[in-house]
Amino acid sequence: MSTTTRPDPERGAPAFIPLEANPQLMTTLIRKLGVSEALQMHDVYSLTDPDLLAFIPRPALALLLVFPISAAYESHRMAEDSLVDEYSGTGDGEPVVWWRQTIRNACGLMGLLHAVSNGPARNFIEQDSTLDGLLKKSIPLNPRDRAALLVETPAPASAHKEAASGGDTAAPDAHDDIDLHYVCFAKGSDGGVWELDGRRKGPIRRGDLEEGEDVLSPRGLSMGALRFLEREGDDLRFSAVALAGAVDW
Repeated sequence: MSTTTRPDPERGAPAFIPLEANPQLMTTLIRKLGVSEALQMHDVYSLTDPDLLAFIPRPALALLLVFPISAAYESHRMAEDSLVDEYSGTGDGEPVVWWRQTIRNACGLMGLLHAVSNGPARNFIEQDSTLDGLLKKSIPLNPRDRAALLVETPAPASAHKEAASGGDTAAPDAHDDIDLHYVCFAKGSDGGVWELDGRRKGPIRRGDLEEGEDVLSPRGLSMGALRFLEREGDDLRFSAVALAGAVDW
């Protein structure tokens, strides 16, 4: 098994401006990459209040959680990753598509790529779009070559830069050290809840969903985002956005 404990890109790696967790910007970005206007990103105001969760169109196709990379989280990650091998899956037979993150501060883009490329969301990618081409080239590749392809494909970087520069707050520098990170939870083709994070050794299957359940269902949340909240205790620097059907925005 790999003994890697530092999953972040090297200092000399390409770097992106960190992406604000702004649903409108994110929606603009995924549509520019080739996602149909039938989908959009939505603010998730609570992971525990049924009345607030009811504002999200269902099914929710993916959930992006923004969370602090704390000492507690890193300890948990290293302990869990020490028990598994580096992921090497390729091809259409895999239940999810996963990219390793080799671009600094690109976790927002990685989260969005994982959200729109897995489960039913993939059916909303427009033919011959940037994302369609990236997926077709990525799926047959091993994780190392898949990550290299993303670095070498200019369209996602260009779209990301435009979106990240247009947030409600002043954008940090691409080379700043940012302690907030995105992770995506999506339903795989096998009906499981998958944790998709380019800093991990690969995609992580967290459990099974029943027919009709999604990542915002009680079972989906208990296997995914709520685990983070329980582990971090009093740290309130969490936010969440969901990929779901479009409404007026």
